[in-house]
Amino acid sequence: MKLSGLHLLLTYQCTYECDHCFVWGSPWQSGAMTLRDVRRILDEAEQLGTIESIYLEGGEPFLYYPVLVRGVRDAAARGFAVGVVSNAYWATSVDDAHEWLRPFAGLLADLSISCDTYHGGEEDERRARDARIAAERLGIPLGVIRIAPPEEADAPAAVGQLPVAESAVRFRGRAAEKLSARAPQGPWDALDGCPYEDLREPSRVHVDPLGNVHVCQGISLGNLFRTPLREICATYDPDAHPITGPLLAGGPAELARCYAVEHGERYADACHLCVEVRGALRARFPETLGPDQMYGVEVG
Repeated sequence: MKLSGLHLLLTYQCTYECDHCFVWGSPWQSGAMTLRDVRRILDEAEQLGTIESIYLEGGEPFLYYPVLVRGVRDAAARGFAVGVVSNAYWATSVDDAHEWLRPFAGLLADLSISCDTYHGGEEDERRARDARIAAERLGIPLGVIRIAPPEEADAPAAVGQLPVAESAVRFRGRAAEKLSARAPQGPWDALDGCPYEDLREPSRVHVDPLGNVHVCQGISLGNLFRTPLREICATYDPDAHPITGPLLAGGPAELARCYAVEHGERYADACHLCVEVRGALRARFPETLGPDQMYGVEVG
């Protein structure tokens, strides 16, 4: 596995509780990286030798602003292209947004703002606009990520990292529970592949506050705080992995067959079935299918 990007989930906490959230972010969720954690992960990225970009996201990373600022500075100083994903709750005015963003001038290669109907409506649009104006003044590249309502079946599907544009809902995380019923449903046995992630040769993974390395949200390849990242990458065998193996052999439908998991007949997409099957398998694979935060369990 040759990674070129690491996405650090700085926290599972968020100012919002969006129905489409992959990681069940909310104001009540727990789990946040310390500056020591961030530096340790950056050390691992340097030692791996193939990482080109570092993203800091969440949850909402600006909730831990001093750690975010120092993490961006340290990552940029090591030569990584650095990105941040935020909902721009901090852009209460153009001038305020300018102050929040000023420490990142000359350091960020990308600032992605999540802005759609799942956040705050017109107020959300205003914050995104003010953030853009401030970012332009500071020379920070900014793009807006939008997730279409589930009824919009013609919205483009995004593979891998969400692009700066409008994308269709992926029915994983909270979306599987909150939004799937609003989307067209198809037969479960037709869901015979993973259309959104490259499970065999992923180019990027997510590292959560507990050190779990996720090839897809909720599917862990190991824990970076216990095992060096280069060892996790070197020993990853996608076909032998208890979850990615069946998924590569025949998608979520095969995962359900492989472990004889009871399920429904129709689903909104492959993620929808996959999340349901993985939820049923968590007790069997506790180290692989976790942590609780990724499965909607609030941890105080």
